[in-house]
Amino acid sequence: MIQRIQTIYLLLVVMLGTLLCFFSPVQFLMPEGTEYIALMPFDKWALATITVSIPVLALINIFLFRHRLLQARLNIVNVVLCLGYYAILALYVAFIVKGYELLAGTTLQGAEWYLGVWAAIPLVNIVLTMMATRRILKDEALVRAADRLR
Repeated sequence: MIQRIQTIYLLLVVMLGTLLCFFSPVQFLMPEGTEYIALMPFDKWALATITVSIPVLALINIFLFRHRLLQARLNIVNVVLCLGYYAILALYVAFIVKGYELLAGTTLQGAEWYLGVWAAIPLVNIVLTMMATRRILKDEALVRAADRLR
């Protein structure tokens, strides 16, 4: 299980996804230019759900090493979740900048927003997950070739 390179890729997805739970991908600069407000993943339930489900699904996927085709399918689901993370994040940023409430009465209409370094983690997770999927499918092809030889 651990000796397979796809396990290392999936462990990296788990670690990076866990880090994403604790850091803000977006910061807002107040219109006066005096204060930064960070959008944490757990401020909004949809973002929190996706943020938590990405590393959990990758961790579950590590232990399904005997079911390679299921692993490959779950990796595709994880890639879709990472893309969904960006879609939900874009929606929240658009709503917040338009003047909807951020947290308990705080509105940031006209605020400037900046992506942090942490916003790149889902993109890195997509790359790592696709690399793991390629290796899983390569293992499956190897097993099927060995079965043909018997």
